[in-house]
Amino acid sequence: MLMDKVIRSEEEWRARLSPEEYRVLRQAGTEQPFTGEYVDTKTAGVYSCRACGAELFRSRAKFESHCGWPSFFEPSESAAVTLHRDDSLGMSRVEVRCARCDSHLGHVFHGEGYPTPTDDRYCINSVCLTLEPTE
Repeated sequence: MLMDKVIRSEEEWRARLSPEEYRVLRQAGTEQPFTGEYVDTKTAGVYSCRACGAELFRSRAKFESHCGWPSFFEPSESAAVTLHRDDSLGMSRVEVRCARCDSHLGHVFHGEGYPTPTDDRYCINSVCLTLEPTE
């Protein structure tokens, strides 16, 4: 179940987030591949939005894509994220945002042949996530 929308001014976001978190979450930046905290993490748990705390993904949907960013084949629930057309950088992609606070998370790609139940790859920046391990 999603919580109420989180709406803050850009000044409030800047005060709450580190400069790198702000650059990626609020300005749709991308962290360098293979540098993020959760790229190789195999810990069981729940991944939430670093900006607002909304649950986004569960570890059971995380898989090794070898692309340099944590990859998931589905969000924890369909309403956890919103998808938006992104034609920046001279390519057509689908941007993934947190449904609760509208922060940029990464992109989703479909039909790449990964052996997952959905054939989707939600390619998410580690800096956008926090992991709460489960027992």
